[in-house]
Amino acid sequence: MKTLSTLPAALGAALLAMALPAAAQPRLHTYAEADLALGERLMAEHKCTACHVRKVGGDGSAIYKPQGRINNPGALRGMVDYCSTELNLGLFPEEVTSVAAVLQRDHYRFPAAAPR
Repeated sequence: MKTLSTLPAALGAALLAMALPAAAQPRLHTYAEADLALGERLMAEHKCTACHVRKVGGDGSAIYKPQGRINNPGALRGMVDYCSTELNLGLFPEEVTSVAAVLQRDHYRFPAAAPR
């Protein structure tokens, strides 16, 4: 069994984001600074949909419904970061945010949090 100390850093960050109360999470809840066009371009360039089809079959969209695993914007961004790390995509933080913002808009649609 793996412990938190042996998990990849990105997965650890995603788990931490899910465990923290909303007030303690990074301010990524609205993706207001995200560049949606950049996120769309990166998803096409890195063939995200093709990878998801290989993993879950069908059109790949079932990957966006992992039974509550991704249940807030911080966890979503953490999962995109995890994919970038695992696949050695080398995405910069603002690129990760842009991809997560596209996924938020197109698949997850988490309610906007109140401004802090």
